[in-house]
Amino acid sequence: MNTTAQIIGGLGATELLIIGAIIVMMFGASKLPELARGSGQALRIFKSETKGLMDDDEKDAKHTRDATDAPATPVVSAAPVPPAAPVVEPAPTRSTLD
Repeated sequence: MNTTAQIIGGLGATELLIIGAIIVMMFGASKLPELARGSGQALRIFKSETKGLMDDDEKDAKHTRDATDAPATPVVSAAPVPPAAPVVEPAPTRSTLD
């Protein structure tokens, strides 16, 4: 039977107290708020980055969906194509007149 004191993985209140006491002995009581603050900031940054990546994926998927759903339109160039230069034939020379 699970109680509220029991945590994921079967850790009970006693085990959590022992783990907490070991952490306090390792780092000291004065360093714990600093460690918690740093861990919280790291977790916040990690969450925002993963959310940003998921948002980017959703935008890419929507863009791809929109591109495939859109009807094909002919590509029109923005600049007009200049007309071809007229062909000029060379003037006849004396050797061709003889």
